[in-house]
Amino acid sequence: MTTPGTLPYASAASLSSPARKSPASPDRPGFWRAPFSGAGFREIAHTLTSLPVAIAGFTFAVTMVSLGAGLAVTVLGLPVLAVTLAAARGLGAAERARARGLLGLDVAGPEPVRRSQHAGWWSSMVTRLGDAAGWKALLFQIVMFPWRVAEFCVSLTLLVTGWTLALYPAYKWVFPRYVGWPGYRLYDYHSGGVHHAYYLSSSAQIAGASLLGLAIVFLTPQVVRAMTNVERAAVRSLLG
Repeated sequence: MTTPGTLPYASAASLSSPARKSPASPDRPGFWRAPFSGAGFREIAHTLTSLPVAIAGFTFAVTMVSLGAGLAVTVLGLPVLAVTLAAARGLGAAERARARGLLGLDVAGPEPVRRSQHAGWWSSMVTRLGDAAGWKALLFQIVMFPWRVAEFCVSLTLLVTGWTLALYPAYKWVFPRYVGWPGYRLYDYHSGGVHHAYYLSSSAQIAGASLLGLAIVFLTPQVVRAMTNVERAAVRSLLG
């Protein structure tokens, strides 16, 4: 029973701000709209930009861990590893920002490193060396390197091949006018004194190439989505 001027009891969740759609589960465009959607372009951008990011992160991780391990026989090895783990946390924050902006995945960062109960730089360094989040962020840079190289190659190949074939009817006139070919040349070689060549020149060949290109164009976002799902899982498990 409530008295005048008072509000009925409500839980803290009901008094919080209105619920909003989490960036971690963005609207997934349909099959026919995916090649032309902003979400699809952002996912492709993520796979293409991941290569230079992966090279930098992998090089840093391997170099610093090797340096720290090599100097572990001296006192210098531990500070090197401590600095490496601190930097790995920064790289993890940058990766979460990329995932938030390009993949629509909003993952909260790990808890800050607990302060040492004892004063002094040695205690602080030992505490930093026990930072599980830093080690996982470092592991992320190592294990994701081969995957990101693969997804870059697959994404770029599908993207270029699909649109090149799909738009072939629009630029087929270039080959006979400026190159001297009857059409796009698939191969040209000599074997046993015989010349072998094949060109896409007839109407049926041009139409077939364009249809194949359109099929690749519409399948590309699905393949990229599957590859970026691996990215999402890695960010959640290693950087969250």
